[in-house]
Amino acid sequence: MSVEYKDDQEDWLTVCLKYLLFVFNFLFWVGGAAVLGVGVWTLVEKSDYLSLLASSTFAVSAYILILAGSLVVVTGFLGCCAVIREQRSCLSTYFFCLLFIFLIELVAGVLAYVYYQKLSEELKQHLNQTMTENYAQPGKEAITLAVDRLQQDFKCCGSNNSHDWVASVYISSKQAENRVVPDSCCKTITPVCGRRDHPSNIYKVEGGCITKLEQFLADHLLVIGAVGIGVACLQICGMVFTCCLYKRIKMEPY
Repeated sequence: MSVEYKDDQEDWLTVCLKYLLFVFNFLFWVGGAAVLGVGVWTLVEKSDYLSLLASSTFAVSAYILILAGSLVVVTGFLGCCAVIREQRSCLSTYFFCLLFIFLIELVAGVLAYVYYQKLSEELKQHLNQTMTENYAQPGKEAITLAVDRLQQDFKCCGSNNSHDWVASVYISSKQAENRVVPDSCCKTITPVCGRRDHPSNIYKVEGGCITKLEQFLADHLLVIGAVGIGVACLQICGMVFTCCLYKRIKMEPY
């Protein structure tokens, strides 16, 4: 094999690696936007429900995704610059950025998976207590709004069923005005509609709000975990391409 042919082959391989990295950067940027979007969607769409959770793991996972997604968008541009300039220092910086983001997204995915495993037990232990002890109490406005939205959004009443409200601080107080459930349990909300707990008036769902909230959070956690780990796996390809291009450039004479 002649030296000229060998040089042409090396140049061709380098060009292929550059184009592969460009394609990867595009996919990487799209993936980063998806990660950022999922994180923001998780916190904004149903942020009220976070006050009902005893653990902050769910929110932390979303914040980690937002951080990782923001870094991905910035790093995508850095990757393009590194490929165009063909400087080993830029490529090595890009590689370590990918590695750092990879670890962040992996942590978010693992946190989501771990929390998914203990979600049911946490809700069973804390949701009923949170609803009955804090609803409509001074300084607990966020929880009150969260419970009202939870019962209206998921068409449920009480943690396990409507009878859970019998033991609540709010229903036992004069503030309740003889209500047996909060007005947010009603199918059609009108003033003091909670005085009547007939199935025609209030939501009576098997499993109560626990079942509904658990399914909702589980779906979100699966999305968080899948997106985090999926983009993290994509980054492995990017790191491999970056290493290969780094070696090709290193082999070329100055």
